[in-house]
Amino acid sequence: MSSIYIAAGLGVFVAVGLSLLFHVKTTLRFERATAPLPKANDMPAERWSKLAEAKIFFGHQSVGYNIVNGIEDVIRNGNPMKLNVVETSSPRDFAGPVFAHSPVGKNRQPTSKIEQFAEIMNSGVGEKVDVAILKFCYIDVTNDSNPREIFDEYKSAISDMERSYPRVKFLHLTAPLKSPPKGAKKTIKGFVKWLLRRPTEIDDNLRREQYNKFIREEYGKTDCLFDLALVESVGPDGLSCYVSRNGRRIPFMAPQYTDDGGHLNELGRRITAEQMLITLSQCTMSE
Repeated sequence: MSSIYIAAGLGVFVAVGLSLLFHVKTTLRFERATAPLPKANDMPAERWSKLAEAKIFFGHQSVGYNIVNGIEDVIRNGNPMKLNVVETSSPRDFAGPVFAHSPVGKNRQPTSKIEQFAEIMNSGVGEKVDVAILKFCYIDVTNDSNPREIFDEYKSAISDMERSYPRVKFLHLTAPLKSPPKGAKKTIKGFVKWLLRRPTEIDDNLRREQYNKFIREEYGKTDCLFDLALVESVGPDGLSCYVSRNGRRIPFMAPQYTDDGGHLNELGRRITAEQMLITLSQCTMSE
């Protein structure tokens, strides 16, 4: 009987030890961001006036809806910039200034998003719009993805559209991140994945960071790069959120910005939208 108790005790000891190791390996770390994020109220009024005159198309999926809701929050909360936000991809709705948006493609299929975005541009929108934006979702870039292939396909399609519509400015976005699981059930699920050597959020965010590196290297010197992943990783306290693996920093979404680990909550969508509008205003005014 005593041997049973000893075995059970050893089992508990091993389980606790492994869970502690998992906790150490997945614990978020925080440090002061190298530079604070800009504030919308610090931007010159002429920027917002110029942006309000623009015709913009934004292709996205669910996190994109979060950002659009955040834009509407920013407008309601007294920002001097006014945008005509409309869900549409019809060329006839670009007769005047508009921030048009619509879902494109299917989640987990980045190629479908690229193709439908191009179809919308080629339907007549490309001849009318001033700025065009294609956003991938976090689910489009996971551990099973090939970041180089996704980037090459995106770059090729954008280059084709730039040749077809030389007047249009394309705002490039890094892929959004996820936050560690919240709650006991999700934490246990993550522990089991790690124990079975299955991909976890760390592996997925590592792939997203690899994709984002390609985007930053290609478009980082322009005024038309919105580093969505960077914005998501810097919390409202100004601290960068990351996990360390083998000496490498892997950015994570700040937990204050999400309730489910991936989509933006009210705080997250407002801050993200504000930062996107600031970058969009820069892109609109760039030569």
